[in-house]
Amino acid sequence: MKSRRRSEAATRFDERRQREREAQRLRDRVPSLATLRLDIAEGHGAIDAGPKHARIVMVETGAALFELACADPSCRGGGYDITVAVMRGLLDGKAHFEMDRRCEGSVGPAACGRNVHVDVSATYAASNEPLGRRAS
Repeated sequence: MKSRRRSEAATRFDERRQREREAQRLRDRVPSLATLRLDIAEGHGAIDAGPKHARIVMVETGAALFELACADPSCRGGGYDITVAVMRGLLDGKAHFEMDRRCEGSVGPAACGRNVHVDVSATYAASNEPLGRRAS
């Protein structure tokens, strides 16, 4: 059973990496973006008690795709796609914004029930050009 679970997790990881390789580059979408950091906390119910980790995004080479896997190894079909919310904040030139999402996966016959809180911090290079929505 463990090898099957590992195999499913490895397949999901490989699929996510493939989507990242195929996605447009962050630098192309938000040329003035200098740094990007995601502070992520995941847990059941109150997220404040859960452990946090930071994801420092390499702006020069990073994909304009933000998908987070569910931390529950028993979760099937779950995770968090925060791409639209992150890109909206970056294209609007926001230096700080937060979001909460619920995992849509399942653990056996029940909903997964995990939640994630993401605190996004960005800095931008000085530019005379307004950010706005750039060509995709």
